[in-house]
Amino acid sequence: MKNLTTIKSIGGIDADNDDLLMKCFQNHNSYNEIKDFEKFIVLGRKGTGKTAIFKRFLSNKDHTLFSFGHTFSDYPWHYHDKQAKIGVPDFDKFTHSWKYLILMSLSKILLNHDQSLPYNDSSLEYLSKIESFIVDTYGTRDPDVTQIFTPSKKLKLKSNFTIDLALIKASLTPEGLPMEYLPTVIQEINLNLIEYIIGSLNPEHSYHILFDQLDLGFDPKNPDYNNRVIGLLLAAKEINKIAKENGKKLSIIIFLRDDIYNSLKFEDKNKLTQSSTTIIEWDKPGSHSLKELLERRLTELLREKPDENVFWEDVFDESQLMTGKQSKYSYITDRTFLRPRDAIQFCNEIIKSHNLNEDRESLISNKEINVAKTDYSKYFLDELDDEIHKHVPKYENILEIIKSIGYHQFDMEDFENAIEKKKSLFSEEITTYDSLKNLFEFSIIGYYKAGGSGYGGSEYIFKYKNTRAQFEEGAKSYRVHPGLIDFLGLKRSTKPKE
Repeated sequence: MKNLTTIKSIGGIDADNDDLLMKCFQNHNSYNEIKDFEKFIVLGRKGTGKTAIFKRFLSNKDHTLFSFGHTFSDYPWHYHDKQAKIGVPDFDKFTHSWKYLILMSLSKILLNHDQSLPYNDSSLEYLSKIESFIVDTYGTRDPDVTQIFTPSKKLKLKSNFTIDLALIKASLTPEGLPMEYLPTVIQEINLNLIEYIIGSLNPEHSYHILFDQLDLGFDPKNPDYNNRVIGLLLAAKEINKIAKENGKKLSIIIFLRDDIYNSLKFEDKNKLTQSSTTIIEWDKPGSHSLKELLERRLTELLREKPDENVFWEDVFDESQLMTGKQSKYSYITDRTFLRPRDAIQFCNEIIKSHNLNEDRESLISNKEINVAKTDYSKYFLDELDDEIHKHVPKYENILEIIKSIGYHQFDMEDFENAIEKKKSLFSEEITTYDSLKNLFEFSIIGYYKAGGSGYGGSEYIFKYKNTRAQFEEGAKSYRVHPGLIDFLGLKRSTKPKE
C-alpha cells in the first residue's frame, strides 16, 4: 500500500467532476431495482448517488442495453411550456408533451443505435413508419431532442398516422402542420408513435430513457414547475405500463430529490409511491455501507498491486476511540446525512489535515479528524442551504435562534424563549411548531422518542435515518445534527435550567 501522503483526496463530491465515480461504482439496491424493471422513480437527497446511477446507465457498453439520458441544464423549457394541453387538469397538462419527448428519444435509439432492428417483418413495418415521420418532420434520422418543439419545425403526418382531421383548421394540412398546432393533435400522434415504437422494440433487448437534474429551476411556489414534474411522472408511468403489457423491456426512469417529490400533490400519488419508487439509502440493514464505498476509493488510489485491497483500518487508526467512545467511522458518518457526498468531503478534509500535520503517524489520528471537522461543518451547512432555502426562506434566522440557545440539546421551552428574544429577525409571525417541523424535515434537528415495552429503546429520531419518519408534535426534547454543532458553536450538552 502506498503512503497516504501520496494522495490529496479520495475523489470529488460532484458526480460530473469525479474521476473515480465509474471505477468505484457499487451496484446499489436502487440501481438493481431499476435495472431489473422493478421500479422507475429514484428518490434521494442531494448527494446520495442519483447522478452516479444515471451515469452508470449511460456508460454501459452492453450491446443489448440502450440508454438515453436527459439533463435539463440547456433544455428549451419555454417551447416545452407552449405544448401544455389545454382543457385538462393542471397536473396532467404537460403529460402529453413529455410523452412526445420520450418517444422522440426512443426513436433516436431505434433508428441510430440498435443494430438488431428490424428484428422481424412487423418490426420493419413499424420502424419504417417511425423513420418516415422523423425524417420528414426534422430532416434527419437523429434529431436534436432540445429542438423538437421549436417553431421552425413542421409536423408532417402522412397516411401512416391516424389523425382526426377535424382537429386541424381547413387551411392547414397534415403534411405540413406548424409546431404551434402540436397541442391539438399531440395525443393522437403519441398514440401512433407508441404503437409503432412498442412494435419495433426487440424483446431481447433493454431500453432506458432517463431524466436527471430535475431540481434545476425548482421553485415550490411555481405551480407550473410542480405540474411539469407531475406530468413527467404520469407520462413515464403510462409508457412503462404499456411496455410491460406488451412484453417489452422498456423503462422511463426519473431521478428526483425526495424533498421535491414529497412536495408534489396529485391523484394516486400514494399508489405510485408504494409501487414505483426506490429510495437511495446507505448504512441501512440490507443496503450498502459508506465504508464499502470509501474502501473502494482508497483501494483504487493506494494499492500497489492489482489484487491488493485497502481497508478502512489500513488508513484510520481505530485502536483509539473518538469522544463518546465512538469508532472513527461512526464519528465521521454521524456527522453526515449518510450519503456519499458528505463522507467523501469529510475524508478529503481529514486527508488534508493529515498531510499538513508535521507530527503525523502513518495512520489517521483523532487529532487530525478534530482539526478537519470545522471546515467540514461549514461545507455541510452550505450543502444544506441548497436544499432548504427554497422551502423555508427564513431558515437562516431559525438557525440563529438555535445558535442563541447555545446547546446542541434543548427543549420546547428553550426554543420558545429564544424565539421571543429574536422576533426582530422575522417580518411576520413565527410559530414554534412550524419552525421545529421544518428543521426536522431537513434533518437539522431530531426529536427524542421514549422507548417502551415492545418498541425498542429510547432514541433521537432524525429524518435522514428514517425517511418515512414524521414529526411528533408532542416531543419534549430536541437535538441538533452533529455535523452542524461546530459551525453553530454549540456546547455538547443540554441547556441547564435557570
